[in-house]
Amino acid sequence: MDKLQKSVPYDPATELKTPEDIAAYLDAAMEDEDEQVLLMALRHAATAIGGMSELSRRTGLSRETLYRTLSSSGNPKFSTLRAILKAFGLTISVHAA
Repeated sequence: MDKLQKSVPYDPATELKTPEDIAAYLDAAMEDEDEQVLLMALRHAATAIGGMSELSRRTGLSRETLYRTLSSSGNPKFSTLRAILKAFGLTISVHAA
């Protein structure tokens, strides 16, 4: 009988090493029209830069605000989203569909 192999949990944050990595990851998340996918990707990016404490330091927003904003029931304001993206070294731009 074959032995079952153990699965290893995958943490996408370990692959997000540069602003370019984070940008590509968030772009892919935005292709899915489910906003939960983007919120999850933003949480992974936050982990990649050092967690909510580091994101709080970079944005000037409280950890509580960030946790609430990026939770599965979060609904980030544009200004908050812009501050978070800036903390990742990113900006928002709009392109024709």
